[in-house]
Amino acid sequence: MTNPAPDPAGDALAGVRVLDFTSVMAGPHASRMLADLGAQVVKIESLEGDQVRARPPLRDGHSAYFGHLNAGKQSLACNLKAPAIRDLIHQLVPRFDIVIENFRPGVMARFGLDHATLCALNPRLIYCSISGYGQNGPKAHHPAYAPVIHAASGFDMVNLHYQDDATRPATSGIFIADVLGGTHAFGAIQAALYQREKTGLGQYIDVSMLEAMVGMLVYETQAAQFPGDPRRPLYKPLRTQDGFIMVAPTSPRNFEQLTEAVGHPEWQQDPRFLTNADRNAHWAALLDLVETWTCHLPGAQAEAILSHHGVPCALYRDVAEVLDDPQLAARGALAEIDDGAGPYRVANPPFRMSRSRTSASNHVSQLGADTAAILTGELGLSAQALAALRAEGDLL
Repeated sequence: MTNPAPDPAGDALAGVRVLDFTSVMAGPHASRMLADLGAQVVKIESLEGDQVRARPPLRDGHSAYFGHLNAGKQSLACNLKAPAIRDLIHQLVPRFDIVIENFRPGVMARFGLDHATLCALNPRLIYCSISGYGQNGPKAHHPAYAPVIHAASGFDMVNLHYQDDATRPATSGIFIADVLGGTHAFGAIQAALYQREKTGLGQYIDVSMLEAMVGMLVYETQAAQFPGDPRRPLYKPLRTQDGFIMVAPTSPRNFEQLTEAVGHPEWQQDPRFLTNADRNAHWAALLDLVETWTCHLPGAQAEAILSHHGVPCALYRDVAEVLDDPQLAARGALAEIDDGAGPYRVANPPFRMSRSRTSASNHVSQLGADTAAILTGELGLSAQALAALRAEGDLL
């Protein structure tokens, strides 16, 4: 199924308006998904801009990292500490459906932009806060980025437990907690929009990245409460002539298919592999036997043979290879955008909708590019008033 043409009338979130006070990754990931489904997202930035605007990859001063997270949004740059700016935002709030922010708890209140203040101005407002630890509890005010939450959630130590030859938790540049927290925020906002259709009222959403990570550790949460069982079987990379392949024969039928693919159907009668429990107990031996087959073949050939027999498997690839994957092309999984420094590809949401667009918009706003248009169009601010705010250093 191909994605529908980007018809604004068919966007799932057409007409939904978002004031986005987020920066860096978790919040921008959530608000970009809202924009991908057709919401109007106004990104409220400091006069210096979201810090990710300065992060590589940079081309002619434009950050592709920033563009990936903020495609399809407008930019209003201002000084949130200024009373005049606070008053303007108070005037904007009744015109919008959603506020999303990822400051540390208490920061929005100091700006006079907390939920209690804004929902008094707009009872239909859905206000979503994303933070490391949530809005309450003894660590609520602690600073936290994704790597901190990975450590605090138990994720890194669980990952260490699964490694056979590691002496300390692994480092990673993949910010799982940010993406996971942003995705949960996106989902919670959809539920709140649906409920508002029935009640006419907005509500407050408090997203904890820590709890998002803990929720991901499904088996590990239960194993921690009921210890004593042997470590569950783990899948590991098997060597090929030119790289590695993942082979995952999870079901009894997969095991039979595997034995047929590698030319050893007699393994089905091997006492070590007769039942699922037997295979789990001798899992390492089974994978070692499979590797004696894969290591003599090019990876592509091993994958083709295993897949032909119905064995779940995949070659280990780098991201550059993944970006050219025919499967992603067939799904329309990547969109091309241009931020003024040339085109590049970004990921679309990982779902398709039969009657709605689900793709990134080819638009990346420069810092403050939409400030005047928004304040003039929404609030009727005059050129003189804009000039006065700029002269005070409160507006870009």
